Amino acid sequence: MKITKITTMVVNAKMRNWVVVQVYTDVPGLIGIGEATVEYQARAVVGAVEDLAPTLIGRDPRDIERNWQIMYRHPFFKGGVTMMSALSGIDQALWDISAKDLNVPLWRLLGGLARDRIRMYDHLGGGSSDAVYNSDTVSSFSDKMKQSVKDGFTAVKILAVPQSAPLGEEEKLKHAHDLMESARKAAGPDIDIMIDFHGRTSAAMAIKYAKVLEPFKPLFLEEVVPPDQIESLKVARAGINVPIASGERWLHRTEFLPYLQAGLIDVAQPDVCHAGGVTEIRRISALCESYGVSMAPHNPLGPIATMVNVHLGLTTPNFLIQEVMRSDVSWRNEVFHGVPDIKDGYIYPPEKPGIGVEIDEKQALKHPFAGGAPVQWFHSDGSVADW
Repeated sequence: MKITKITTMVVNAKMRNWVVVQVYTDVPGLIGIGEATVEYQARAVVGAVEDLAPTLIGRDPRDIERNWQIMYRHPFFKGGVTMMSALSGIDQALWDISAKDLNVPLWRLLGGLARDRIRMYDHLGGGSSDAVYNSDTVSSFSDKMKQSVKDGFTAVKILAVPQSAPLGEEEKLKHAHDLMESARKAAGPDIDIMIDFHGRTSAAMAIKYAKVLEPFKPLFLEEVVPPDQIESLKVARAGINVPIASGERWLHRTEFLPYLQAGLIDVAQPDVCHAGGVTEIRRISALCESYGVSMAPHNPLGPIATMVNVHLGLTTPNFLIQEVMRSDVSWRNEVFHGVPDIKDGYIYPPEKPGIGVEIDEKQALKHPFAGGAPVQWFHSDGSVADW
């Protein structure tokens, strides 16, 4: 079996352009699918896939480890979110081909079940970008939390921490408290709530926010400082009494290692579309298991990424919970077929061969690439803020 070509298709889903990777083989009808979505960098990723493709044409797609090493090492300049995302999408497609070739679901190829079902967590509004990023009122948080609970979820993530200056702005601490209070009252005591700081805060402010949020018993706090500031996370860790999660912007096991060695995280959140695909996520998971750290993979992306994560979660011993964006666009199920329903907050093992997702290319063409500037935030003095 040989790889004959590698293509991409970009599907606009409002805030994000989903980058779909397809790997073709010389076996009629045997095509692998993967996802390589990066916010605001879709065209760069498409170019990176085109750059990597010649390294694999003519090779056996089932030699996944060697193909991964070729893509990672032969370009000489390793890493970076653009190239790693391109590699990730291709890697997913190679696993899809291998499982389809054996006529088994991907989870079977990955070693079989480590659990019977995958616990999923919702976002307020089901992941609608407006609901997640642009709707931070007490009434909105309460109403949307009630809907998530009504829809059967037992865990929900919220963005209760607003844009924050390095110090000060005490009124924002009160606002975060009020948002979390409304979410907890709406959810009741038995629903797990995670809080995404989105890397917006300094260590000093993260500690202050954590103190006002801690009484409401969050499951974990996510990205409490920017992801490249290990010394800041050490300071934050010392002052926060809630489990800490991070890792969505780390791209390789070597980036996770120093944080694990320093005991700075309780939950790891690698993204299968950025951190080396199925192959590298499995290595990251094993590394985290050695340090007693659970896995809650990052996944605000498309249906392909969601299903890859489901297969990984089913086979990963230290898996904790899986993020999903289910309502980012109304036409998800018209373009992508094969994603199982979420039942009472869980997804059960799929039985279709491979990843189990198919794309309707005619429907996808109705949603072509759409450009746009990234979200841009500034502090009151005009200096740049993280969003």
